[in-house]
Amino acid sequence: MVDKEKCIGCGTCVAICPVGAISFDESRKAKIDRKKCIHCGACEASCPVNAIKLG
Repeated sequence: MVDKEKCIGCGTCVAICPVGAISFDESRKAKIDRKKCIHCGACEASCPVNAIKLG
């Protein structure tokens, strides 16, 4: 779901997620909690480097 090679750790996805399903790992890369994620697509649409793919 998150391409760690592309993720720049900007935090846009963390801020926009309506259910708080995204956080940072120890490398400051986004990680998505699949149990919380509702697949709304907000993170995917907001990522400036297209590092998130939900589909």
